[in-house]
Amino acid sequence: MEIGKKIKALRTKNGLTLEELASRSELTKGFLSQLERDLTSPSISTLEDILEALGTNLSDFFKEEKEKQIVFKEEDYFVDEREDGTIEWIVPNAQKNKMEPIRLTLHQHQTSKQMHEHEGEEFGYVLQGCVELVYGEKKCKIHQKETFYVDGSHEHYLSNPNSTDAIVLWITTPPLF
Repeated sequence: MEIGKKIKALRTKNGLTLEELASRSELTKGFLSQLERDLTSPSISTLEDILEALGTNLSDFFKEEKEKQIVFKEEDYFVDEREDGTIEWIVPNAQKNKMEPIRLTLHQHQTSKQMHEHEGEEFGYVLQGCVELVYGEKKCKIHQKETFYVDGSHEHYLSNPNSTDAIVLWITTPPLF
């Protein structure tokens, strides 16, 4: 870890000049300049003084935050293949998020799992083929490049009545799959 660079980032984030940080931490501007360029190292007590002036502490300063994954490749997905051949590609750890996207492949004459009434909303985009959305008593045919948007006030599911596969990007909030 480059302590100096991290201190400089905290200082600039707090909108402080070297002179202001020097005054608050009772250190010299020259020492802080060398520290930020990693030309010198502070003692633990000096580092504590600097961090206090920056509004943090040793524990938070050295805590390594794992970078959140924002791009997912095919090998990252959890693939759930049901006995009937339906395939769901689920983004890892989606249950921790506010929405859950899956890529659903429905083979010919298959249906998705039935979604029971719930709080929340769902959006779907048909990437390939054609599906039928059964939403309560209503049935809607949705073709490739068309979308659906429903709330969870009715039981619903997707069906593929065709003789070719259908692929749907299906996003729920909150996560349900």
